[in-house]
Amino acid sequence: MTTFLILLALLAFALIVLEDVIHVNKAQSTLFLGSLAWLLLFLTRPGGLAQETVQEKLLENLTEIATLWLFLMAAMTFVAFLNHKGLITALIYRILPAQVSERKLLFIVALFAFVFSSLADNITATLVCVTLVLSLGLPAAKTIRFTVLVVFAVNSGGVSLITGDVTTLMIFVADKVHIQNLLLLSLPAFGAVMLLTWLLSRNSEAHITVPRGDSQYERDPVGVMIAALFLCTIVGTILLNVIAGVPPVLTFLFGLSVMFLMGRFLYPGDKRENLLDYIRVIEFDTLLFFLGILLLVGMLKEIGVLDSLTHLYDGMPALAANYVMGLLSALVDNVPLTAALLKADPTLSLADWLSLTYAVGVGGSLLIIGSAAGIVAMSKVEAVTFGSYLRYGAYLLAAYTVGYTGSYLIGLALVAV
Repeated sequence: MTTFLILLALLAFALIVLEDVIHVNKAQSTLFLGSLAWLLLFLTRPGGLAQETVQEKLLENLTEIATLWLFLMAAMTFVAFLNHKGLITALIYRILPAQVSERKLLFIVALFAFVFSSLADNITATLVCVTLVLSLGLPAAKTIRFTVLVVFAVNSGGVSLITGDVTTLMIFVADKVHIQNLLLLSLPAFGAVMLLTWLLSRNSEAHITVPRGDSQYERDPVGVMIAALFLCTIVGTILLNVIAGVPPVLTFLFGLSVMFLMGRFLYPGDKRENLLDYIRVIEFDTLLFFLGILLLVGMLKEIGVLDSLTHLYDGMPALAANYVMGLLSALVDNVPLTAALLKADPTLSLADWLSLTYAVGVGGSLLIIGSAAGIVAMSKVEAVTFGSYLRYGAYLLAAYTVGYTGSYLIGLALVAV
Protein backbone atom coordinates (compact mmCIF):
# COMPACT_ATOMS: atom_id res chain seq x y z
CA MET A 1 0.00 0.00 0.00
CA THR A 2 2.89 2.39 0.69
CA THR A 3 4.15 1.79 -2.85
CA PHE A 4 0.67 2.41 -4.25
CA LEU A 5 0.37 5.70 -2.35
CA ILE A 6 3.74 6.83 -3.74
CA LEU A 7 2.56 5.96 -7.24
CA LEU A 8 -0.57 8.06 -6.67
CA ALA A 9 1.62 11.05 -5.80
CA LEU A 10 3.83 10.50 -8.85
CA LEU A 11 0.73 10.25 -11.01
CA ALA A 12 -0.50 13.56 -9.63
CA PHE A 13 2.79 15.28 -10.44
CA ALA A 14 2.76 13.78 -13.94
CA LEU A 15 -0.78 15.05 -14.52
CA ILE A 16 0.32 18.54 -13.46
CA VAL A 17 3.10 18.53 -16.07
CA LEU A 18 0.78 17.11 -18.77
CA GLU A 19 -2.14 19.42 -18.00
CA ASP A 20 -2.02 21.14 -21.41
CA VAL A 21 -1.75 17.78 -23.19
CA ILE A 22 -4.54 15.85 -21.47
CA HIS A 23 -6.76 18.92 -20.87
CA VAL A 24 -7.55 17.96 -17.29
CA ASN A 25 -7.25 20.89 -14.90
CA LYS A 26 -4.54 20.23 -12.30
CA ALA A 27 -6.94 21.31 -9.55
CA GLN A 28 -9.28 18.47 -10.48
CA SER A 29 -6.60 15.78 -10.67
CA THR A 30 -4.68 16.77 -7.53
CA LEU A 31 -7.79 17.23 -5.37
CA PHE A 32 -9.09 13.81 -6.45
CA LEU A 33 -5.79 12.03 -5.85
CA GLY A 34 -5.02 13.95 -2.65
CA SER A 35 -8.33 13.10 -1.01
CA LEU A 36 -8.16 9.52 -2.32
CA ALA A 37 -4.68 9.09 -0.80
CA TRP A 38 -5.92 10.08 2.67
CA LEU A 39 -8.98 7.84 2.35
CA LEU A 40 -6.65 4.92 1.60
CA LEU A 41 -4.40 5.97 4.46
CA PHE A 42 -7.36 5.77 6.85
CA LEU A 43 -8.60 2.44 5.47
CA THR A 44 -5.27 0.60 5.29
CA ARG A 45 -3.07 2.41 7.87
CA PRO A 46 0.27 1.21 6.40
CA GLY A 47 3.12 0.60 8.83
CA GLY A 48 0.70 -0.14 11.65
CA LEU A 49 -0.43 3.46 12.13
CA ALA A 50 -3.19 3.81 14.71
CA GLN A 51 -6.49 5.32 13.60
CA GLU A 52 -6.11 8.09 16.18
CA THR A 53 -2.66 8.92 14.79
CA VAL A 54 -3.95 9.21 11.23
CA GLN A 55 -6.82 11.39 12.45
CA GLU A 56 -4.43 13.66 14.33
CA LYS A 57 -2.07 13.97 11.36
CA LEU A 58 -4.93 14.81 9.01
CA LEU A 59 -6.14 17.57 11.30
CA GLU A 60 -2.59 18.99 11.50
CA ASN A 61 -2.35 19.04 7.71
CA LEU A 62 -5.78 20.60 7.30
CA THR A 63 -4.90 23.35 9.80
CA GLU A 64 -1.75 24.24 7.84
CA ILE A 65 -3.67 24.17 4.56
CA ALA A 66 -6.54 26.29 5.90
CA THR A 67 -4.13 28.98 7.10
CA LEU A 68 -2.56 29.24 3.66
CA TRP A 69 -5.88 28.92 1.84
CA LEU A 70 -7.68 31.66 3.77
CA PHE A 71 -4.78 34.08 3.41
CA LEU A 72 -4.68 33.59 -0.37
CA MET A 73 -8.46 33.91 -0.61
CA ALA A 74 -8.40 37.28 1.17
CA ALA A 75 -5.50 38.67 -0.89
CA MET A 76 -6.97 37.48 -4.20
CA THR A 77 -10.36 39.05 -3.40
CA PHE A 78 -8.74 42.46 -2.87
CA VAL A 79 -6.90 42.18 -6.21
CA ALA A 80 -10.02 40.97 -8.04
CA PHE A 81 -11.89 44.11 -6.97
CA LEU A 82 -9.09 46.50 -7.91
CA ASN A 83 -8.54 44.80 -11.26
CA HIS A 84 -12.26 44.92 -12.10
CA LYS A 85 -12.42 48.62 -11.29
CA GLY A 86 -9.59 49.32 -13.74
CA LEU A 87 -7.43 50.95 -11.08
CA ILE A 88 -4.45 48.76 -11.96
CA THR A 89 -4.69 49.46 -15.69
CA ALA A 90 -5.08 53.17 -15.05
CA LEU A 91 -1.96 53.14 -12.89
CA ILE A 92 0.10 51.50 -15.65
CA TYR A 93 -0.78 54.07 -18.29
CA ARG A 94 -0.27 56.89 -15.85
CA ILE A 95 3.30 55.71 -15.23
CA LEU A 96 4.30 55.19 -18.86
CA PRO A 97 5.29 58.14 -21.08
CA ALA A 98 3.85 58.44 -24.59
CA GLN A 99 7.31 58.10 -26.20
CA VAL A 100 10.10 56.07 -24.63
CA SER A 101 13.25 54.26 -25.67
CA GLU A 102 13.14 50.49 -25.77
CA ARG A 103 15.92 50.30 -23.19
CA LYS A 104 14.10 52.57 -20.75
CA LEU A 105 10.83 50.74 -21.30
CA LEU A 106 12.48 47.44 -20.40
CA PHE A 107 13.56 48.92 -17.08
CA ILE A 108 10.11 50.44 -16.44
CA VAL A 109 8.36 47.12 -17.18
CA ALA A 110 10.83 45.26 -14.96
CA LEU A 111 10.29 47.68 -12.08
CA PHE A 112 6.50 47.58 -12.39
CA ALA A 113 6.38 43.77 -12.63
CA PHE A 114 8.69 43.44 -9.62
CA VAL A 115 6.70 45.83 -7.39
CA PHE A 116 3.23 44.75 -8.51
CA SER A 117 3.94 41.04 -8.00
CA SER A 118 4.89 41.78 -4.40
CA LEU A 119 1.32 42.94 -3.79
CA ALA A 120 -0.71 40.71 -6.10
CA ASP A 121 -0.51 37.02 -6.89
CA ASN A 122 1.83 35.98 -9.71
CA ILE A 123 -0.98 35.05 -12.09
CA THR A 124 -2.65 38.48 -11.85
CA ALA A 125 0.69 40.30 -12.09
CA THR A 126 1.68 38.31 -15.18
CA LEU A 127 -1.66 38.87 -16.90
CA VAL A 128 -1.47 42.63 -16.35
CA CYS A 129 2.15 42.90 -17.51
CA VAL A 130 1.68 40.64 -20.54
CA THR A 131 -1.36 42.67 -21.60
CA LEU A 132 0.83 45.76 -21.47
CA VAL A 133 3.55 44.10 -23.56
CA LEU A 134 1.07 42.92 -26.21
CA SER A 135 -0.48 46.39 -26.45
CA LEU A 136 2.88 47.75 -27.63
CA GLY A 137 2.59 45.89 -30.95
CA LEU A 138 6.28 44.94 -31.00
CA PRO A 139 7.90 42.44 -33.40
CA ALA A 140 7.88 38.83 -32.18
CA ALA A 141 11.56 38.82 -31.16
CA LYS A 142 11.14 41.90 -28.97
CA THR A 143 7.87 40.63 -27.52
CA ILE A 144 9.65 37.45 -26.43
CA ARG A 145 12.40 39.51 -24.80
CA PHE A 146 9.88 41.57 -22.83
CA THR A 147 7.98 38.44 -21.83
CA VAL A 148 11.13 36.73 -20.53
CA LEU A 149 11.77 39.79 -18.39
CA VAL A 150 8.20 39.86 -17.09
CA VAL A 151 8.29 36.21 -16.00
CA PHE A 152 11.58 36.62 -14.13
CA ALA A 153 10.61 39.96 -12.57
CA VAL A 154 7.19 38.69 -11.43
CA ASN A 155 8.71 35.62 -9.77
CA SER A 156 11.48 37.73 -8.19
CA GLY A 157 9.13 40.38 -6.85
CA GLY A 158 7.11 37.93 -4.82
CA VAL A 159 9.87 36.24 -2.84
CA SER A 160 10.34 38.97 -0.24
CA LEU A 161 6.69 39.41 0.76
CA ILE A 162 4.22 36.77 1.91
CA THR A 163 1.55 38.46 -0.22
CA GLY A 164 3.59 37.92 -3.38
CA ASP A 165 4.59 34.25 -3.49
CA VAL A 166 2.96 31.12 -2.12
CA THR A 167 6.27 29.38 -1.39
CA THR A 168 7.45 32.39 0.63
CA LEU A 169 4.20 32.27 2.58
CA MET A 170 4.61 28.53 3.18
CA ILE A 171 8.16 28.94 4.51
CA PHE A 172 7.02 31.82 6.71
CA VAL A 173 4.02 29.93 8.10
CA ALA A 174 6.39 27.06 8.95
CA ASP A 175 8.26 29.59 11.13
CA LYS A 176 11.56 29.17 9.28
CA VAL A 177 11.99 32.91 8.59
CA HIS A 178 10.48 36.13 9.93
CA ILE A 179 8.95 38.98 7.95
CA GLN A 180 11.78 41.36 8.77
CA ASN A 181 14.22 38.79 7.36
CA LEU A 182 12.19 38.30 4.20
CA LEU A 183 12.01 42.02 3.44
CA LEU A 184 15.77 42.08 2.97
CA LEU A 185 15.45 39.47 0.21
CA SER A 186 14.08 42.24 -2.00
CA LEU A 187 17.61 43.64 -2.33
CA PRO A 188 19.29 40.66 -4.08
CA ALA A 189 16.04 39.84 -5.92
CA PHE A 190 15.83 43.36 -7.33
CA GLY A 191 19.52 43.33 -8.18
CA ALA A 192 19.06 40.12 -10.17
CA VAL A 193 16.13 41.65 -12.08
CA MET A 194 18.19 44.73 -12.92
CA LEU A 195 21.04 42.52 -14.14
CA LEU A 196 18.71 40.60 -16.44
CA THR A 197 17.17 43.86 -17.68
CA TRP A 198 20.62 45.22 -18.53
CA LEU A 199 21.54 42.02 -20.37
CA LEU A 200 18.30 42.13 -22.37
CA SER A 201 18.53 45.86 -23.08
CA ARG A 202 21.93 45.83 -24.75
CA ASN A 203 21.75 47.03 -28.36
CA SER A 204 18.18 48.22 -27.80
CA GLU A 205 18.22 51.74 -29.24
CA ALA A 206 14.78 51.93 -30.86
CA HIS A 207 12.03 54.25 -29.60
CA ILE A 208 8.52 52.99 -28.89
CA THR A 209 5.18 54.78 -28.97
CA VAL A 210 3.11 53.63 -26.02
CA PRO A 211 -0.63 53.44 -26.77
CA ARG A 212 -2.76 55.09 -24.16
CA GLY A 213 -5.21 52.19 -24.07
CA ASP A 214 -8.54 52.38 -22.35
CA SER A 215 -7.77 53.89 -18.98
CA GLN A 216 -11.21 55.45 -18.53
CA TYR A 217 -12.04 53.57 -15.37
CA GLU A 218 -14.98 54.57 -13.23
CA ARG A 219 -13.73 57.29 -10.93
CA ASP A 220 -15.06 55.69 -7.80
CA PRO A 221 -13.84 57.18 -4.50
CA VAL A 222 -14.80 53.98 -2.71
CA GLY A 223 -12.54 52.02 -5.04
CA VAL A 224 -9.65 54.34 -4.21
CA MET A 225 -10.40 53.91 -0.51
CA ILE A 226 -10.33 50.13 -0.87
CA ALA A 227 -7.00 50.35 -2.72
CA ALA A 228 -5.67 52.33 0.25
CA LEU A 229 -7.16 49.73 2.61
CA PHE A 230 -5.32 46.98 0.72
CA LEU A 231 -1.99 48.78 1.15
CA CYS A 232 -2.75 49.44 4.83
CA THR A 233 -3.59 45.75 5.30
CA ILE A 234 -0.22 44.72 3.85
CA VAL A 235 1.68 47.21 6.02
CA GLY A 236 -0.41 46.28 9.06
CA THR A 237 0.26 42.58 8.46
CA ILE A 238 3.99 43.18 8.54
CA LEU A 239 3.96 45.50 11.56
CA LEU A 240 1.58 43.44 13.70
CA ASN A 241 3.52 40.26 13.01
CA VAL A 242 6.83 41.88 13.96
CA ILE A 243 5.47 43.69 17.03
CA ALA A 244 2.97 41.19 18.45
CA GLY A 245 3.38 37.98 16.43
CA VAL A 246 -0.12 38.29 14.92
CA PRO A 247 -0.57 35.64 12.20
CA PRO A 248 -0.84 37.26 8.72
CA VAL A 249 -4.04 35.36 7.94
CA LEU A 250 -5.82 37.08 10.85
CA THR A 251 -4.82 40.58 9.72
CA PHE A 252 -5.83 39.90 6.12
CA LEU A 253 -9.20 38.47 7.12
CA PHE A 254 -9.79 41.58 9.22
CA GLY A 255 -8.86 43.79 6.27
CA LEU A 256 -11.19 41.80 4.02
CA SER A 257 -14.05 42.21 6.50
CA VAL A 258 -13.47 45.98 6.56
CA MET A 259 -13.59 45.97 2.75
CA PHE A 260 -16.98 44.22 2.80
CA LEU A 261 -18.36 46.67 5.38
CA MET A 262 -17.12 49.64 3.35
CA GLY A 263 -19.00 48.28 0.36
CA ARG A 264 -22.16 47.83 2.42
CA PHE A 265 -22.26 51.27 4.06
CA LEU A 266 -20.59 53.42 1.40
CA TYR A 267 -22.77 52.03 -1.39
CA PRO A 268 -26.17 52.98 0.12
CA GLY A 269 -29.01 50.59 -0.39
CA ASP A 270 -26.69 48.11 -2.11
CA LYS A 271 -27.42 49.84 -5.43
CA ARG A 272 -23.83 49.14 -6.38
CA GLU A 273 -22.36 45.68 -6.78
CA ASN A 274 -22.03 43.58 -3.65
CA LEU A 275 -18.36 43.32 -2.71
CA LEU A 276 -18.99 39.80 -1.43
CA ASP A 277 -19.45 38.82 -5.07
CA TYR A 278 -15.73 39.21 -5.69
CA ILE A 279 -15.06 36.06 -3.69
CA ARG A 280 -16.83 34.20 -6.49
CA VAL A 281 -14.52 35.49 -9.25
CA ILE A 282 -11.13 34.70 -7.75
CA GLU A 283 -9.03 31.79 -9.04
CA PHE A 284 -10.63 29.00 -7.02
CA ASP A 285 -9.01 26.39 -9.25
CA THR A 286 -5.65 27.67 -7.98
CA LEU A 287 -6.81 27.38 -4.37
CA LEU A 288 -8.16 23.87 -4.94
CA PHE A 289 -4.88 22.89 -6.57
CA PHE A 290 -3.01 23.97 -3.45
CA LEU A 291 -5.45 21.99 -1.32
CA GLY A 292 -4.97 18.82 -3.37
CA ILE A 293 -1.20 19.03 -3.67
CA LEU A 294 -0.69 19.78 0.02
CA LEU A 295 -2.89 16.81 0.93
CA LEU A 296 -0.64 14.62 -1.22
CA VAL A 297 2.55 16.02 0.26
CA GLY A 298 1.17 15.61 3.77
CA MET A 299 0.37 11.97 3.02
CA LEU A 300 3.93 11.38 1.75
CA LYS A 301 5.27 12.87 4.96
CA GLU A 302 3.17 10.57 7.13
CA ILE A 303 4.35 7.41 5.35
CA GLY A 304 7.99 8.51 5.67
CA VAL A 305 8.78 9.11 1.99
CA LEU A 306 9.92 12.69 2.36
CA ASP A 307 12.69 11.77 4.74
CA SER A 308 14.75 10.88 1.67
CA LEU A 309 14.82 14.53 0.59
CA THR A 310 17.15 15.29 3.45
CA HIS A 311 19.69 12.89 1.91
CA LEU A 312 20.54 15.57 -0.65
CA TYR A 313 21.53 17.80 2.23
CA ASP A 314 23.59 14.95 3.70
CA GLY A 315 25.55 14.56 0.46
CA MET A 316 26.39 18.20 -0.20
CA PRO A 317 26.52 21.54 1.64
CA ALA A 318 23.16 23.24 2.18
CA LEU A 319 24.29 26.14 0.00
CA ALA A 320 24.73 23.83 -2.99
CA ALA A 321 21.64 21.73 -2.18
CA ASN A 322 19.41 24.81 -2.06
CA TYR A 323 20.80 25.99 -5.40
CA VAL A 324 19.94 22.60 -6.91
CA MET A 325 16.43 22.81 -5.43
CA GLY A 326 16.00 26.08 -7.28
CA LEU A 327 17.02 24.39 -10.53
CA LEU A 328 14.59 21.53 -9.80
CA SER A 329 11.78 24.02 -9.33
CA ALA A 330 12.07 24.78 -13.06
CA LEU A 331 10.99 21.18 -13.70
CA VAL A 332 8.82 20.40 -10.67
CA ASP A 333 6.03 22.68 -9.45
CA ASN A 334 7.54 24.78 -6.66
CA VAL A 335 4.52 24.40 -4.36
CA PRO A 336 4.81 20.61 -3.89
CA LEU A 337 8.61 20.89 -3.89
CA THR A 338 8.53 23.47 -1.09
CA ALA A 339 5.86 21.55 0.81
CA ALA A 340 7.97 18.40 0.58
CA LEU A 341 11.07 20.18 1.86
CA LEU A 342 9.16 21.69 4.77
CA LYS A 343 7.71 18.31 5.70
CA ALA A 344 11.18 16.72 5.46
CA ASP A 345 12.44 19.60 7.67
CA PRO A 346 16.21 19.52 7.03
CA THR A 347 18.37 21.30 9.61
CA LEU A 348 19.23 24.65 8.01
CA SER A 349 20.51 27.99 9.25
CA LEU A 350 18.68 31.29 8.71
CA ALA A 351 20.97 32.05 5.77
CA ASP A 352 20.12 28.69 4.24
CA TRP A 353 16.36 29.17 4.66
CA LEU A 354 16.54 32.63 3.07
CA SER A 355 18.53 31.33 0.11
CA LEU A 356 16.09 28.42 -0.23
CA THR A 357 13.18 30.88 -0.23
CA TYR A 358 14.80 32.74 -3.11
CA ALA A 359 15.74 29.55 -4.95
CA VAL A 360 12.29 27.92 -5.02
CA GLY A 361 10.60 31.25 -5.70
CA VAL A 362 12.76 32.35 -8.63
CA GLY A 363 14.25 29.09 -9.93
CA GLY A 364 11.08 28.29 -11.83
CA SER A 365 11.83 31.25 -14.11
CA LEU A 366 14.63 29.30 -15.79
CA LEU A 367 12.11 27.41 -17.93
CA ILE A 368 8.83 28.72 -19.32
CA ILE A 369 7.01 25.71 -17.84
CA GLY A 370 8.62 26.14 -14.42
CA SER A 371 6.23 28.63 -12.86
CA ALA A 372 2.64 29.82 -13.00
CA ALA A 373 3.90 33.12 -14.42
CA GLY A 374 5.61 31.29 -17.27
CA ILE A 375 2.59 29.13 -18.07
CA VAL A 376 0.31 32.19 -18.15
CA ALA A 377 2.76 34.09 -20.37
CA MET A 378 3.10 31.19 -22.80
CA SER A 379 -0.68 30.84 -23.04
CA LYS A 380 -1.17 34.55 -23.78
CA VAL A 381 1.83 35.35 -26.03
CA GLU A 382 1.81 33.32 -29.23
CA ALA A 383 5.47 34.01 -30.01
CA VAL A 384 6.64 32.52 -26.70
CA THR A 385 7.39 28.81 -26.89
CA PHE A 386 9.56 26.49 -24.83
CA GLY A 387 12.38 26.89 -27.35
CA SER A 388 12.15 30.66 -27.84
CA TYR A 389 12.21 31.19 -24.08
CA LEU A 390 15.10 28.78 -23.64
CA ARG A 391 17.29 30.92 -25.92
CA TYR A 392 17.60 33.34 -23.02
CA GLY A 393 18.54 30.54 -20.60
CA ALA A 394 22.11 31.75 -20.08
CA TYR A 395 20.93 35.25 -19.11
CA LEU A 396 18.30 33.81 -16.78
CA LEU A 397 20.77 31.45 -15.12
CA ALA A 398 23.26 34.29 -14.59
CA ALA A 399 20.61 36.51 -12.99
CA TYR A 400 19.31 33.62 -10.83
CA THR A 401 22.84 32.81 -9.64
CA VAL A 402 23.56 36.42 -8.71
CA GLY A 403 20.28 36.73 -6.83
CA TYR A 404 20.82 33.41 -5.04
CA THR A 405 24.33 34.42 -3.96
CA GLY A 406 23.01 37.74 -2.69
CA SER A 407 20.23 36.07 -0.71
CA TYR A 408 22.74 33.85 1.06
CA LEU A 409 25.02 36.81 1.85
CA ILE A 410 22.05 38.70 3.28
CA GLY A 411 21.36 35.71 5.51
CA LEU A 412 24.97 35.57 6.69
CA ALA A 413 24.85 39.27 7.53
CA LEU A 414 21.68 38.77 9.58
CA VAL A 415 23.26 35.89 11.50
CA ALA A 416 26.36 37.98 12.18
CA VAL A 417 24.23 40.81 13.57
